Amino acid sequence: MPYFDAASAAPLHPVARQALLAALDEGWADPARLHREGRRARLLLDAAREATAEAVGCRPDELVFTPSGTRALHDGIAAALAGRRRTGRHLAVSAVEHSAVLQSAEELRAAGGAVTEVPVDRTGRVDAEEFARALRGDTALAALQSANHEVGTEQPVAEVAEACRAAGVPLLVDAAQSLGWGRVADGWSLLTASAHKWGGPPGVGLLAVRKGVRYAPQGPADERESGRAPGFPDLPAIVAAAASLRAVRAEAAAEGARLRALVDRIRARVPELVPDVEVVGDPERRLPHLVTFSCLYVDGEALLHALDRAGFSVSSGSSCTSSTLTPSHVLRAMGVLSEGNVRVSLPLGTATEDVDRFLEVLPGVVASVRDHLGAPVEGHAAPASAPQETVIDALGKRCPIPVIELAKAFPDVPVGGLVTVLSDDEAARLDVPAWCDMRGQEYVGERSVPGVPGGTAYTVRRRD
Repeated sequence: MPYFDAASAAPLHPVARQALLAALDEGWADPARLHREGRRARLLLDAAREATAEAVGCRPDELVFTPSGTRALHDGIAAALAGRRRTGRHLAVSAVEHSAVLQSAEELRAAGGAVTEVPVDRTGRVDAEEFARALRGDTALAALQSANHEVGTEQPVAEVAEACRAAGVPLLVDAAQSLGWGRVADGWSLLTASAHKWGGPPGVGLLAVRKGVRYAPQGPADERESGRAPGFPDLPAIVAAAASLRAVRAEAAAEGARLRALVDRIRARVPELVPDVEVVGDPERRLPHLVTFSCLYVDGEALLHALDRAGFSVSSGSSCTSSTLTPSHVLRAMGVLSEGNVRVSLPLGTATEDVDRFLEVLPGVVASVRDHLGAPVEGHAAPASAPQETVIDALGKRCPIPVIELAKAFPDVPVGGLVTVLSDDEAARLDVPAWCDMRGQEYVGERSVPGVPGGTAYTVRRRD
C-alpha cells in the first residue's frame, strides 16, 4: 500500500532502525552518571549532538534535544520572548506557520502581548519586505518556517533573516519540513526541527539557540540539556535521529531530484485527468517531495477515505474532516480553494509505478465522491431570461454542499444575473470566491445575514 504522507511522518529510515537497536543495548544508562555505563551513554549522546549540530550548522553546545518539535517551538518561543521582555512583547510571524507557533502566539495575546501575522500570496510565500515592515521597536521575536508543511512552498529565510538582523530582532526558524533536505540559510537565531519528519523515530525534537541570543527558559530549572529540555533523554531515539539525519542528507541530492520529477508529473497530470482542480503552492520554490491540490465539489474526508480504500495513504488540509469544521489556516491565508484538499508527500524510495497507479486511480475516486454528493454536470448554456437574483439557502450545510448548490443553480441564471448563497460554514468564505476564479465568474462580495449567528451571504454575478 503506497504511503504518500511523509510530511506528517516519514517511515523509519533503515539506518535509524539499526542505530536504535544498537543504542538500546549500549545507551540505556543515565548519561549524567560517572560510572562506566553512564560514560558510555554520555559518549553516545555527545556523538549524536555533534553529528546533528554539524547537519544543522551550529555548535554542539548550542543544540539540545527535546521530546518533540512542538515542544521545541513552544519552549523556544517562550524563552526567547522572556529573554527580551525589556524590549517588548510583540511577536511577528507568517500567517502560515505551524499550529504550534500560532498556539504560542495566542498565548502571548492572552497575556497582553501583541502579534502580527504577515500575510502570504496565493502560493503561500511571504514577501520579505512586508515581513520587515512588521518588525517594530518592541518586537521581541520573529518566527518563519523554512518551508510550509501543507503546500511545500519555501520561504525567503535569508532575506527575512537579514531584515531581522538590521532591526536587531532574533529570528526563529521552524525547519521541520526542510532539514532533511539541507541546511537552512544562515542568519537565524533559533532553529527547531523534528526527527520523525526525516525518517528518525518519533519523540525527538531539536532546538538550537545561537550564542548571544537572550534566552530565559521558563518553568522549573533542570540540570539536563543546559536547563532547556528537562527530564531523562531518550538516548536510543536521539542516536537513531542523528544517524538517520546524516543518512538522508547523504541521499538528499539524488533522491530530491528524483522525487521532484515525480511531483512535477503529479502537478502536471492531475489537472488534465480531473476536472475542476486547483494545484496550490509555489511550482518552483518548493520542497521536492510535496504537492497539494484541491477538488471542487468534493468532501475532503470522503476523498481521503476513498483513496485509502484504493490503497493510497494521503493527508489533507481541507476543512471537511471529522476533527474540524474550519478551513486549514494555511489555505485560508493563501486564499485558495479548501474543499477536497489532498496533500501528497512522497517518502524516500517512492517508486515511479506507485505514482503512475495513483494517477490512474484518482480520477475515478474523485468522480465517485462527486457523484455521491450530487455534484452538478457543467456545461449548460445560460437562459435568455430569468429572475435577476437567485438565493440559495445552504445554512446548516457543510463543505462542499454550499458550492455544489451554487453550481447546480448557476445554469438557470442569466448573464448579468446574481446568485446569493447563504451559509454558516466557514469554508464557504474561501470556496465561493475560489469557485468564481475557476469558473471565470464575478465574486461580488459577502455580507452578514441578520438574525443568523455566523450566517453570511456570498453573492456571485454571472459573466457568460
